[in-house]
Amino acid sequence: MSSSKPVNSSKRVSWVIASTYGFGGVAYGIKDNGFAYLLLLFYGTVVGLQPALVGTALMIALIFDAFSDPVVGYWSDNTRSRWGRRHPFMYAAAIPVALCYSLLWQPPQWTEGALFAYLVVLSILIRTLITFYETPSSALMPELTADYDERTSIQAWRSFFGWAGGAAMAVFTYGFLLVPTDAYPVGILNRDGYETYGTIASMVMLIAILVSALGTHHRIGTLAAPAARTQRGLASVFSEVLETLKDKSFFALFISTIAGAVATGLTAALTFLMLTYFWALSSEQIYYWTALVVVSALIGLLIAPRASRRWGKKGAAIRLGVLAFAIQPLPVVCRLLGWMPENGDPMLFPILAVVNTIDLGLIIAMQAISYSMLADLVEHTEVRTGRRNEGVFFSAITFIRKTNQGIGAFMAGIILQAVALPRGVAPEQVPAASLTQLGGWLVVLQWLLYSIMLVALAFYRLDRHQHQSNLAQIQARNSDVV
Repeated sequence: MSSSKPVNSSKRVSWVIASTYGFGGVAYGIKDNGFAYLLLLFYGTVVGLQPALVGTALMIALIFDAFSDPVVGYWSDNTRSRWGRRHPFMYAAAIPVALCYSLLWQPPQWTEGALFAYLVVLSILIRTLITFYETPSSALMPELTADYDERTSIQAWRSFFGWAGGAAMAVFTYGFLLVPTDAYPVGILNRDGYETYGTIASMVMLIAILVSALGTHHRIGTLAAPAARTQRGLASVFSEVLETLKDKSFFALFISTIAGAVATGLTAALTFLMLTYFWALSSEQIYYWTALVVVSALIGLLIAPRASRRWGKKGAAIRLGVLAFAIQPLPVVCRLLGWMPENGDPMLFPILAVVNTIDLGLIIAMQAISYSMLADLVEHTEVRTGRRNEGVFFSAITFIRKTNQGIGAFMAGIILQAVALPRGVAPEQVPAASLTQLGGWLVVLQWLLYSIMLVALAFYRLDRHQHQSNLAQIQARNSDVV
């Protein structure tokens, strides 16, 4: 049975709704950056918990988080309330997320075992609670509009705020909070700075979630209602996830996402090592490097809708992907060939910064378009099954992204062991052979994974024409029912 209230493809989405909805991405961006770049440093160096225990705690939380996505997605798809399917989750998550994230950066003076348990519990709570917001919120996008091009614009706003919000918070933290004081001469060891970061970041996350929920609240009456269900339970969750794989276009996105997530995890895990040892950038230069992510996010916001309108979503994603993934390894390739300025040369950082800023902007645009492609599969599947499974669709992709980014990080660890990169030494003390091998392995694996990603994407079949046909079939079906 189809949803009783189909998405209105003719209703325009104002830039106010698009931007307020998109602003919610700030919450996930801050959480993601905090877990990726600050948490290990804080608990392993400042608090004094063994780094191996910190890594174990974060891995346990990641496993819980990954499997919570399909459950929350399915639950959201089948929720009936006066606030629709998505908003109850968004509102319910806001205060608990903020509270737990603040407590994460204020650990008590406990024994190592108790502190480990504290980190595990709070990490699981935060990841689960942010899933209660992020998964229904992501699933809300295809409900706001069925328009082929507007979906890309809305997702571009969300991608912009996610990347820009996370980067801006990181820049603020490193520039104003993790600074030397009389009590903490080394800035990154400033415990008070981390506690202040936790308080500010949690408040920004709370505001972002509420702005997104309240900004779209008045649209609840126009959103799709859940279809009637004949079966419920945990088995139904994963059966629907598996059912989505039967669609060839979804399977293409599925494989593409796996390869892209592994590549992302690999690149992220090695980024700061490459900046510090391969390129020998200073802390100040790395600081500006991080700040330029905001510019990249703006580039992605501007490019994604225009590219989608000109070439269609599949054509735009492939073109942007080919360009981005050809550019990304070029500085390393040029260094290996002896075509780049030497480390310490005044021209090195500007070249790297410009290339990375443009390249990341293209990647962000591609990601926004890919999520918009996923949104179009909602109606494609509804034609076949009679159900709208936005939550299941987006949770399945999120599940894959999270688990495979971990695989990418694992691959990075193997590479570091293989090239015998020494620990705790100055950049100039690292053997040139180790750096050459590190750069070579990174380039080869990046191009391999990105090639798989783009080849898989080529099998996506849904275009603007088919999307309009799907909308027409759903409209006709609903008219017959009425």
